Amino acid sequence: MLSISASAYPDSKPHYAILDGLRGVASLVVVAFHLFEAHAASHADQIINHGYLAVDFFFVLSGFVIGYAYDDRWGRMTYRDFFKRRLIRLHPMVVMGMLIGAAAFYFGAGGPYEMIAGVPVGRMLLILLLGCLMIPVPPSMDIRGWSETYPLDGPAWSLFFEYIANICYALVLRRLSKLLLGALAVVAACFTVRLAVTQGDMIGGWALDGEQLGVGFTRLAYPFIAGLLLSRVGKPIRLRGAFWLCSLCVVAVLAMPHLGTDRLWLNGLYDAVCIIVLFPLVVAAGAGGKVTDRESKKVCGFLGDISYPLYITHYPFVYIYTAFILRGWSIPVPHGPKHWGTVHWSMAAASCWRGCACVCTTNRCAGGSNAASCSANRCRGNFVARTTPAGVAFSCRQFDFSVSFSCTSYASAIRSRG
Repeated sequence: MLSISASAYPDSKPHYAILDGLRGVASLVVVAFHLFEAHAASHADQIINHGYLAVDFFFVLSGFVIGYAYDDRWGRMTYRDFFKRRLIRLHPMVVMGMLIGAAAFYFGAGGPYEMIAGVPVGRMLLILLLGCLMIPVPPSMDIRGWSETYPLDGPAWSLFFEYIANICYALVLRRLSKLLLGALAVVAACFTVRLAVTQGDMIGGWALDGEQLGVGFTRLAYPFIAGLLLSRVGKPIRLRGAFWLCSLCVVAVLAMPHLGTDRLWLNGLYDAVCIIVLFPLVVAAGAGGKVTDRESKKVCGFLGDISYPLYITHYPFVYIYTAFILRGWSIPVPHGPKHWGTVHWSMAAASCWRGCACVCTTNRCAGGSNAASCSANRCRGNFVARTTPAGVAFSCRQFDFSVSFSCTSYASAIRSRG
């Protein structure tokens, strides 16, 4: 197979602006879902009760977009090219989320996180390193008390499964016919129904133990395969006002109250129907719809730009918020050089990482044979080459958003000390 650099592939395919917008809508719902968790006496009482299903919706979107973007490129693209593009697209924000989680870690001590106060900085930094390398940690290495695979940034568990999905796609799934993919989707749907009905919901997947890994792989399998199959079937649904109708549908589905308090299977059945039927239909409608007016295009573009950085960086602040609420709004500020040094070091590292990513993009453009094709897209003083993979330019915009988001939040936290 001829080896061609990933930067040689222009993004010539039409972009699904509506799907970008829907991803942003779902990300905003996830943030609200996590914030309301701190106020709920039980899961059944929680507002935006089914917000956890946004992860399953993301997996459907991921399968569809990956199939659409890469299925017809394998004759010109190596495994190395594919994984390079995916890492450029996904991993910078994983690192950013971990760095923010490290900087915010000791602010969340107390309340439901009593363990934090006794965690040495060195141990926290080890967890940070493992998180940046996307290595999940077992419950025995937990530093927060929730047995998360990534204690500094809980939602990164879904990115762990996203990486697995990408590997499975490159090695196996891309080679399968539509018939075989359909058969796999049916089998995966059966596992989805079984888990949902017996457990009463589709919550889980964030711990490194047999039960939670089973939940995670079950949540990944059907949505990703269904999205991939949907991209190959090529029969989108045509709707007028598709973005607004699909957005309303996503919000309504995720905000649905808990069903059947005394009959857990009923709530589980609702989850299964949403994942197996409704989410693929929403993606098909989003892929088939058109955004014609200027304002809707701006909304979709904005929501698409913030969706991934918002999703992967918001939870460290949710940890702090939850601790504040359950402690009765008392605000702990880390004292002593060891804690503040960790905060300053993490923020400095985050800024340096962002700068390196943008400079790397600039260097790829400047002086190269395609230097003349550089666009005037700015990334805080650095230019992004049109000939680089889309993920590079997108990562720079994400870093801009995340650095601004994190700095603003920290400034607010510091001011609140009085």
